[in-house]
Amino acid sequence: MSPIVEGKIEGGVLHAALSVNRLDASSSRDFKKHVDAIWSPEVSRVELDFGKVDFIDSSGVGALLGVYKRLSGDEPNLQLKRVQAPVQSVIELLRLHRIFDISN
Repeated sequence: MSPIVEGKIEGGVLHAALSVNRLDASSSRDFKKHVDAIWSPEVSRVELDFGKVDFIDSSGVGALLGVYKRLSGDEPNLQLKRVQAPVQSVIELLRLHRIFDISN
């Protein structure tokens, strides 16, 4: 099985891409494991490429919040890139666009 998240750390920024189209109950556990595998204490910012993700549920949102909570500093920064409309709708409905930096 290929990793759900592939990434690298450069200058304290974790650049990662999701390789699944659904971040839900069945994939969020593996998402957390793969993030743990590449995480380092030097990470102060995370950029996640959501280009392939077209669905997210509460488990996926919880996984994203878990990553956000791991970030240290006064202003943790979690950026979601290439977010598709259905995923952005869920994030905005939950008002998480206030803490996540979202770009299309």
